[in-house]
Amino acid sequence: MIPFSLLDYVALFWYITFWLCFSWVVDHSRLKHHNLSHLMNGHRLRWMRNMSTRDLRMVDTAIISGLQNGTAFFASTSLLAIGGGFAMLNSTERAIQLFSDLSIPVETTRALWEVKVLFLILIYVYAFFKFGWAYRLFNYSSILIGALPYAKTADEQELEIAIRQAAEFNSLAGKHFNLGLRSFFFSLALFGWFVHPGLLIVTTTFVGLVLIRRQYFSRSQTLSMHLLPEKE
Repeated sequence: MIPFSLLDYVALFWYITFWLCFSWVVDHSRLKHHNLSHLMNGHRLRWMRNMSTRDLRMVDTAIISGLQNGTAFFASTSLLAIGGGFAMLNSTERAIQLFSDLSIPVETTRALWEVKVLFLILIYVYAFFKFGWAYRLFNYSSILIGALPYAKTADEQELEIAIRQAAEFNSLAGKHFNLGLRSFFFSLALFGWFVHPGLLIVTTTFVGLVLIRRQYFSRSQTLSMHLLPEKE
């Protein structure tokens, strides 16, 4: 039996609920049309339209390469974080001793510590799968960019289908990348649980508010909205 206190259950419930509610608002609710991630999808479509008028597309392939490299970096970081989590499991006794030596009162047991670390590892495993799939989707997107016909010689209907297909793949890759990155942000909040369940509530709220601000009230969101081309 895991020695969770009532406050542990409350804090864990708040953590999971806040994460799920934030994801629903950003990815599925009507408010998604106003967040930064969704607005950038419109610019991805504009990018594909502009690219179709270029005969030489070295700039576009360089952009895709940069997106892939960034995704690969975070996928590698996820693997390192998973390894670090197992190292934390291997150092349970040392960690408990370290907490007991602190002047700040931190109550923990071996079972409680191991459950918290395993929960953290699961988050990084989820992030790795999201980054890995995003990398693959960016690879598919690069293929669609190569297959995009030249606007001056292509059939209009065929060109429109190809543009939207490439933009959708690129947007989908960006979505999975954002999900992986979101996992990283919320994993930082989970470290508060190692100190005290009440601190987990505070760190979860803080991280959530930071992400909400960046998606809906940041300068980058305002610029993306004002510069977005009109819908057809």
